[in-house]
Amino acid sequence: MKPDQAVAFQWPEHPLSIAVVGHTNTGKTSLLRTLTRNPEFGHVGDRPGTTRQVEGIQLLVEAHPVIEFFDTPGIEDAIGLSDYLEQICAGKGRMDGPDRIECFLNATESGRRFEQEARVLRKLLDCHAALYVIDARDPVLSKHREELAILAYGGHPLLPVLNFVNDKHQRVTEWREALSRLNLHALVEFDTIAPPLDGEDQLYDRLGVLLDTRKPLFDHLKANLQEQKQHRRGQAVRLVADLLIDSAALRVSTPPKQPELAQATEQIRQMTRDREQQCVQALLELFNFRRDDFPQHELNLEGEQWSADLFNPHTLREAGIEVTKGAAAGAAAGFAVDVLSAGLSLGSGTLIGAAVGGAWQTFERYGKSWWGRVRGFRELRVDDDVLRLLAAREMALIEALERRGHAALEPVSINVDRITAFAASSLPEAIQEARANPQWSTASPQFEDSVRRQRRLDELYVLLQA
Repeated sequence: MKPDQAVAFQWPEHPLSIAVVGHTNTGKTSLLRTLTRNPEFGHVGDRPGTTRQVEGIQLLVEAHPVIEFFDTPGIEDAIGLSDYLEQICAGKGRMDGPDRIECFLNATESGRRFEQEARVLRKLLDCHAALYVIDARDPVLSKHREELAILAYGGHPLLPVLNFVNDKHQRVTEWREALSRLNLHALVEFDTIAPPLDGEDQLYDRLGVLLDTRKPLFDHLKANLQEQKQHRRGQAVRLVADLLIDSAALRVSTPPKQPELAQATEQIRQMTRDREQQCVQALLELFNFRRDDFPQHELNLEGEQWSADLFNPHTLREAGIEVTKGAAAGAAAGFAVDVLSAGLSLGSGTLIGAAVGGAWQTFERYGKSWWGRVRGFRELRVDDDVLRLLAAREMALIEALERRGHAALEPVSINVDRITAFAASSLPEAIQEARANPQWSTASPQFEDSVRRQRRLDELYVLLQA
């Protein structure tokens, strides 16, 4: 068949059904939260037996239900169930695995002592395959071997998933050896808290081997997930680019006297904080995380890279941004002062490094000879180093969200040191042009989303992507 005659792939009419099984408290619900990017699914906690009923959730691709996962209760008494199976199946001749399970499901104790196990095995028979989730920190015990033996009775492909493999107490080698002795050589390592970037690909590759007739489905699923990942990152980086254009263009006018100057300083600081907050919230929503996942983004604490205030030289240095000696005072305030008086020229027309709080001592350094001549208003704008910090923090947040599983319970943490965006002495031309166009700031009453602004936004987006 020629390439142009190839039949386009069609998503299946009915989703593939996969049971997620295993011992209690191994992270079965956590795995499904991460695979479906749904932090609201099921109940996650440290208490054993959190999931008591079978719960289903569909993985949608282009509005098609591709896979339906079923979260099952934990198997609590595998050894007792194994003994019971031997008892009720004795004397009934040769029985294969599914017949053994049916025999158990028709027995009295399936609704009593082994009611929870019955829910698991009943769902297992209904599905095409199963994921057996293992807490890789647990030692290999006889109960695990009995569980696997019982689950094998279902007659469906069983893929072990080693969870929590990033924990320092993991026993991955021990588990690999034990599974191979049970003739389970295909497995996958998938930490639901911090999944590897190719973790989903590995999982669906293994399922494609075990369910070879469904391999085209898994191949298309992987390709679609990769497209989604690239699309999310593109949207995220564009949010950051827009934040930087917005913040660079931001201006606040003020008379050159206290308390107006001090009030204007706090105003531009707060406007910048609010704009960053808006960007952070948009990023969390884009990656389908909750506001509670990142409680430090209120910018009201000290001593942490994110929660430390933007307008603090120590924060800049912690992020690897070197504040020059002449700009140190300005970094303390986080803004520069543009002199608007007609006919007055101070080099480029901008006095860099004027700080408020200690601002008046800074101004005095330039001498009273010109201070008395200054009349009219000033315009405050965000300092260059603060813009560098904004770029570094938001790009670090994107990286953290890309690597975070939706089952993680700890707050998001970022590593600004890994980010080198705009570390050079001069900012990109797009930001420099935004400096000269206050109407490009959404905070401006004269906001103009012009073609030129969009073009510069596109240029900055490309830079950040690279």
